[in-house]
Order: sequence, then C-alpha cells, then structure tokens
Amino acid sequence: MAQGAVTMTSTELSSILSGPGQSSAPGWFKELQAKAWEEFEAEPLPTRSNELWRFSSVKNLGLDGYVAAPEFSGDPFSLTRPREFPQPSGRIIFANDSLVTAELLDPALESAGVIFTTLADALKKHPDRLREHFMAQSVRLGSAKFASLHKSLVQAGIFIWIPRGVEIHNPFEVFHLVQGDWTTVFPHTLIIAEDNSRVTILEHFVSANPEERGLACGVNDLVLNPGSKLSYISIQEWSRNFVSVQMNSTLAKKDSAALNLALNFGGKYSRLESVSRMVESGARSDMLAISVARDEQEFDQRTLQDHQKPDTTSDLLYKNALHDQSRTIFSGLIKVEPGAHRTDAYQKVRNLLLSDDAEANSMPGLEILADDVRCTHGATSGQVEPEELFYLKSRGINDLAAKRLIARGFLNEVVDRLPQERLSEYLHQQIEARL
Repeated sequence: MAQGAVTMTSTELSSILSGPGQSSAPGWFKELQAKAWEEFEAEPLPTRSNELWRFSSVKNLGLDGYVAAPEFSGDPFSLTRPREFPQPSGRIIFANDSLVTAELLDPALESAGVIFTTLADALKKHPDRLREHFMAQSVRLGSAKFASLHKSLVQAGIFIWIPRGVEIHNPFEVFHLVQGDWTTVFPHTLIIAEDNSRVTILEHFVSANPEERGLACGVNDLVLNPGSKLSYISIQEWSRNFVSVQMNSTLAKKDSAALNLALNFGGKYSRLESVSRMVESGARSDMLAISVARDEQEFDQRTLQDHQKPDTTSDLLYKNALHDQSRTIFSGLIKVEPGAHRTDAYQKVRNLLLSDDAEANSMPGLEILADDVRCTHGATSGQVEPEELFYLKSRGINDLAAKRLIARGFLNEVVDRLPQERLSEYLHQQIEARL
C-alpha cells in the first residue's frame, strides 16, 4: 500500500466519536475534532528525508490494520495493583479508553477546589478552562499528523486543575491499560497549576498482553502559572509489538519549575517528543528520561528547550541502556530566543551499550540568538568497562547479573534528581523489577 495510505475513514471516525464520553461533547469540541480530522488526512506520513525524522524507522508508522479499542475483558486491577503507588492523592484507571474508576482519595482536596477528573467530565463541567488550554501549543518536532489524529479521536483523558497556593504532596496516579490485537488508544493529560501551587502526577501506560500489536497516540500538556511547581512522571510498558507516539508540551511562566521524567521500557517503536517553553523570567524546566531497550526495540527521542525570556533555566538528562540489537535516537535543541539573556541551559545524553549490536544515535544542538548565556550540550556512548565486569564476576556474579547491576547504577542518577524521597524509592523499585 502507498506510503501515505491510511485505513481509517471519516465513517470510522464518526463511529469512534459516538462512543462513550464524546456523544455529549459541546459543539466547539466536535468542530475542533472535525477540523483536526481534515488536517490529519491532508498531512502525509513522515519520511526519513525529513530532518525531524532522521534515523527513525518510519516504516513502523503505517496505520493499516488498526481498529478502535474493543471492550476490555478480565480484571484490570490485576494489572494496576502491582504498580500502584502507596497512598496517592487520587487515582483514575482507563482500560481500552473506557473509564474503570476515578477517585479523589484525599477528601480535603475537593474542599480546597482541586479538580481531578476525566476529559469527558471536564468537557461538561469545566469547558472554559479546557477550551483555553486543550492542545493550544503547536507541535514543532515532526508529529503534526499524529497530533491531528489524536485531537480527532481522543476520548480517554484526564484534567487536573490545582488552585492558587494549594500544595499536594502525594502524587495523583493514572493508568491507561490496553488489551486486544491492533487496538488503538489516544490517552490525553492536561494539567494546570495555578500560582504558587504544587502537584505531582504519575502516569502508567500498560499492555495486558506482551505480544499484542497496538498503537498509542498520546498528548500531555503541562501548564505552570507563576511560582508553581509541577512534576510529571510517566512509566511506559507497552507490549513488545506496540507502536507509540507521545507528544509532551510544557509551558512554564514566571518563577515556576517543571520536572518531566519519562521511563521507557516497552514498545517496538516509541517516539517521544518533548517541548519545554520557558515563557517568562525565572522559569525552570528539568527534562529527564530513562530508556531500557532490548531485542530490536527502538526509542526515538526528540526535544526542544525553548528559552523565550531572560533569566530562565533548563536542564536535560537522558540516559539509555541498550541490549541486543536495540536502537535509540536522540535529537535535541537548546534554543535561546532573541532577548533571552542570562539563559542557563544544559543538555546531556548518555548511552550505555550492553551489546556489540546495539546502536545509539545522538544529535544535540544549540541555537543561540541572545548574549550573556551559559549553554552546554553533549552526548556520550560507551560499553561496560571490562574492569567493572571482571570485578563483579570475580565475586561470583554471573555476566548477565553483573550487567544488570552496572545498568542500575548507570540509571540511578536520573531518578535521584526527584525532590520527593518516597517517589524516588518507588521508581527505583519499578526500574529494578524491569531490569
């Protein structure tokens, strides 16, 4: 079939949109989705000749064969229980884009005005807030076609609004579970932190069957108003035959601090685009990622640190541990806009090659259009030092276990940057279980 062909038709679109959650959507949202479908049809699929898709295995992005999510069968809690964070502030679970449960577990938060709800509920009860921020930022790193597809078909999503001055210490937790061969899901997350508020979100993406094929096309938008602090952590555990495209947008205003940590374990091909915009002075963004790649997995990471005003800071640290014939791609740009003086920006990518057949491609970059800035960037790739391996094996540790220990130590630096000790401990346990 031709490169640009897709099997989803406008008739199938209407069928999906008439499903749970969107039949009662307001007119503006339906119009938005209809326009987005037209944009999706007009936009060609990516090709490797496009610099934004350099090195990518774009053959994985064909849309033939995918179907709308069927009804989830079995017990979804069997997937969530082993992964649950102890004592979260609230928990929402979706299974095949259908809501299973939504709970605000701390009663005090409701009286404080906190909104922790689904996208469908927010469309009914909070349309003005949603309309202002829903996918308001343009997609800049290559996935415009998939952003339009997401906007056209999104059903399952969360909306979080933290009022001015409210600080929440236990994270909110969200699960997106997928079951069924060739299933498509469109997870969406919109978080708005008002002035001087504080919140943490932990989001899981889990396949029920390790062999089933599927497609996830997700978006998460983080909006930080002056003085707010927002931490967003995602744990991706799709099946080994899954394709995912995840688009992140962070908007940081005066003296706010955003932390975005992505833990990537699953999927056949995973594209992660992350754009962080520091739009007022004093804004800070920490962009962190851990990817553990096995077999022939490919993690395709594209980032933009966009400094638009003076006295802003960003710090990117991505670490990849590669086994077997796996591949990683990193292409990141620090951009200092005209007038954004005294920018302080860092970008570091480190690849640990645990196999002679693994491949890491790294393309860090700078574009500086202002004076008096401090910007550094770099990428390194290396194998396990023979001396390290010998030391561990000489103490009775076999080769595979020794490499796991070295990989764990290599990845710890990223998680240790989290300010919450309980969350760091929890994530260390999750990484250990998957190594």
